[in-house]
Amino acid sequence: QVQLVESGGGSVQPGGSLRLSCAASGIRASMYAMGWYRQAPGRQRELVARITSGGSTNYADSVKGRFTISRDNAKNTVVLQMISLKPDDTAVYYCNADFPPRSYWGKGTLVTVSS
Repeated sequence: QVQLVESGGGSVQPGGSLRLSCAASGIRASMYAMGWYRQAPGRQRELVARITSGGSTNYADSVKGRFTISRDNAKNTVVLQMISLKPDDTAVYYCNADFPPRSYWGKGTLVTVSS
């Protein structure tokens, strides 16, 4: 059974930092493109950052320079380091593992940025 379990969410003030982690089980995450998506209330889910099996990364324009995605293949995890957080970053963040036609999602972790 495939599971993606996100952790690291929480509440932080604007300008703060958080580190999200996605632990994968039931798959070898190194073989998958791994991504972080987010969904804010009343908005569609959007891609935040993605890393391919080869290590190539891409980011949403709104987070470039502030967020960094990385993978630890030995731990079968993917990490999203977030700095300089803004209120607009408030959302539920979801981990995704993609290897067409297979695609798996975690249940999400809430990030709240507020003063």
